[in-house]
Amino acid sequence: MTRAKVAVVTGGNRGIGFEICRQLASLGMQVVLGSRDAAKGEAARAQLAATGLSTIVSHPVDVASETSVAAFAAWIDGQYGACDVLVNNAGVIDSRSGRVMTTSLATLQEVLTTNLAGPFLMVKALVPLMQRENYGRIVNMASGLGQLAEMGAGTPVYRISKTALNALTRTLSAELSGTNILVNAVCPGWVRTDMGGPHALRSVAEGADTAIWLATLPDGGPTGHFFRDRKAIPW
Repeated sequence: MTRAKVAVVTGGNRGIGFEICRQLASLGMQVVLGSRDAAKGEAARAQLAATGLSTIVSHPVDVASETSVAAFAAWIDGQYGACDVLVNNAGVIDSRSGRVMTTSLATLQEVLTTNLAGPFLMVKALVPLMQRENYGRIVNMASGLGQLAEMGAGTPVYRISKTALNALTRTLSAELSGTNILVNAVCPGWVRTDMGGPHALRSVAEGADTAIWLATLPDGGPTGHFFRDRKAIPW
């Protein structure tokens, strides 16, 4: 019997990550909802289970901690022996009114650790499981705020972190060229979440749509690209 694909979603306890977990489970995948706070992760899992989605489990992971990520990957390997999909969704943001000249080094380090080092550690830990099966779909949740083509002021560290995440996407995609592991970045748009705020233009379902598409690409699909609304956009 063909096993269900195993999908890992970081920051899955709320917002876009929660919706991605819901949709991937609805497609029949075994979903691992990663959350830094174990209690919040379990509460999110229970909420999804109450809707009939029984193929979701929660497991704590702090993407900013190499030790935590290593333990998480070891658990995935021991529990399922595979990881087919990785959605690097966990992220933090600095002040929207912030400026480079007023941002502290501590803020720079905090945001880069979660938004860049987190995905970096996750791919290092889980790509070997994908290579074992010669199958993988990696989706990095980036942002239009990180586009060099349209770079502006405000949230400087968030912008920098997402630009760097795009660089990681391109670099990893090139390293995995010729394999069946596809690596792409997505801009979900301005979404009504805790981060996006109540006045954002998009629902979480709309924000998750392109990530779901990338997580389920067929063999031979695109890799090393940046997408919004399922269309490639400039870096």
